[in-house]
Amino acid sequence: MPPFPKSATEGAAKPTGAASVAPQASELTRSLKPRHLSMIAIAGVIGAGLFVGSGAAIQQAGPGILVAYAAAGLVVILVMRMLGEMSAASPETGSFSAYADRALGHWAGFSIGWLYAWFWIIVLGIEATAGAAIVHRWVPEVDQWVWALLLMVLLTFTNVASVKSFGEFEFWFASIKVAAIVVFLVLGIVAILGFMPGVSAPGLDNLIDRGGFFPNGAGAVLGGVLVVVFSFFGAEIATIAAGESQNPVAAVRQAVRSTVWRILIFYIGSIAIVVTLLPWDSASVAKSPYVAAIELYGIPGAGTIMDVIVLTSVLSCLNSGLYTASRMLFSLSTRGDAPRSWGKISARGVPRSAVLASTIVGFVTVGLNYLAPDTVFLFLVNTSGAIALFVWLVIAASQLILRRRMGPDAAGALSLKMWLFPYLTWFTILSILALLAGMLIIPATRESLALSLLLAGLLVGVGLWRYRGGRGASGVADAHTTAGAAHSESAHDRE
Repeated sequence: MPPFPKSATEGAAKPTGAASVAPQASELTRSLKPRHLSMIAIAGVIGAGLFVGSGAAIQQAGPGILVAYAAAGLVVILVMRMLGEMSAASPETGSFSAYADRALGHWAGFSIGWLYAWFWIIVLGIEATAGAAIVHRWVPEVDQWVWALLLMVLLTFTNVASVKSFGEFEFWFASIKVAAIVVFLVLGIVAILGFMPGVSAPGLDNLIDRGGFFPNGAGAVLGGVLVVVFSFFGAEIATIAAGESQNPVAAVRQAVRSTVWRILIFYIGSIAIVVTLLPWDSASVAKSPYVAAIELYGIPGAGTIMDVIVLTSVLSCLNSGLYTASRMLFSLSTRGDAPRSWGKISARGVPRSAVLASTIVGFVTVGLNYLAPDTVFLFLVNTSGAIALFVWLVIAASQLILRRRMGPDAAGALSLKMWLFPYLTWFTILSILALLAGMLIIPATRESLALSLLLAGLLVGVGLWRYRGGRGASGVADAHTTAGAAHSESAHDRE
């Protein structure tokens, strides 16, 4: 299998003062099993936003939200296919950050790697607070901040202990979420067909008789795409975790190929059940569409059941977010773009310093969420609002460049290829740019886009300054063709 090409200057000297490559960089344990990777890939797609946030999206676009989910899902499927092509050819813990390093230059890998790590660190504060709020409702005698602290400590120990413990926790978290959605889908189909006692078959009434399929117009559907597109962020975690699996290439292929049915079944399928069974404009759907559906089924304790499922999703997101942030910081360290100590690996094969670094900042964000939720913490959250689109754009641009550097023979030997290259790659790039333009046009997302651009601009500026003078620029248009040509050219670069 041909590796994706490195830039001509990828082996060039790092800027003065940069950390050297940690000698333990190749010693991460490969203890994640196929079942771990499979569930990690699923967990990355199914978040608490599906169970809770989908209500607002349905209220905005009505039944037409299905089109929004399908459009956003298509973009994610294409992005994952491109990322899968690069990951299968060259599995990297740094994933798209390492590929951006090769395709666009060191400044790009530096910038997008730090942006991505920042996103997940901010998520730690959001999810810890959300999980603590649920547990606090069950045990109100204990202050909410105490529960947030306990959740953070628990999952910190999980990630520090070993990558296998992370994989096991994520496997069971994801299993609970998958089981819940499968049961929800089965009961929903039974109810729609009219076989559930006490529930009359709705037919198409809720889809077309309450203002039509697009009750608020096509514009609302386009706005809905911006609401739901961020629900899919996290699917790329599987390509990062693949570097610590027993068979990285096979794990990447399986994760990428299963993205299609995961999105179709878990998102579009479950949302289709909701809008078919329930009036899209009802208050119960706006509050919690899944609770409303469970109550329709006649199952007692619907609110508590959903609290358990949402808490599981929150813990899963905390677990995977801490893992992902730490591995990105580790990768940045091994490339000289983060403190050298973050690249050190413990006897258990875990980048413990990188995990603790992510945790410390995570604890700070949790504290800010309680001390200044409407000022400082809100500002920090808004700086991460458009990072998902930035990451996807970099993935698409990197795949476009790296694939074009390959000759037809090398490209033909890829075990996983992007469909209809380069047409669908360009389609994806234009779609992401359109989503960014939509964030600019819609008042509700304009501030978040501006702050995200400000943070991205700052990091890009730092990256360009660090690698000024062309030391980190990618300057070769054809870095390799066949495996032999690639070897010869890399030898020439070293000279």
